[in-house]
Amino acid sequence: MKNLLVTGYRAHELSIFDQKHKGIIYIKKAIEAKLVPLVEEGLEWVITPGQYGVDLWACEVVIELKKTYPELKLSILTAFLNQEEKWKDDKKQYYQDILKGVDFHGSVSKQPYSGVWQFTARDELLFRKTDGILLVYDDDAGEGSPKFTKDRALKKNASDGYRYFNISAEDIQSIANEEEYGRFD
Repeated sequence: MKNLLVTGYRAHELSIFDQKHKGIIYIKKAIEAKLVPLVEEGLEWVITPGQYGVDLWACEVVIELKKTYPELKLSILTAFLNQEEKWKDDKKQYYQDILKGVDFHGSVSKQPYSGVWQFTARDELLFRKTDGILLVYDDDAGEGSPKFTKDRALKKNASDGYRYFNISAEDIQSIANEEEYGRFD
């Protein structure tokens, strides 16, 4: 596998409203735990839609991993130009800082937001350009924005072997528990 799509919940879907939330640390550790073996097997590109939440936390993980694995590349492919335009200033700055560590940044639609079709076109491209997906999504937590992505990935998996990796709430909680219990050793 050469190209991996990484996506999942938006921050607000996890009730995370700033970068200081301690859950982000565990989400990032879960992403890293899934990515490292894939990188060691030859993963070359991590591609994400770059939305505020799992997408950008994954970018942070990849930027850090690039220090150990300089051959690893990172791409953000947004649905439309200036997706961060209406974000709060602190989130815009966070996004701009992440863009400094990205190897490729582009927008599928070369215009500002004009409709849902832009997200559809972006998703088409992301699935076409990747060999698999790492999705942060938990079926037991109720439906969220990644449900459609999961359904599509599983259909592509059944039809042409598209690889599907998942990080659930249980996976993240397990990492948090290990961290917590590790403090008492």
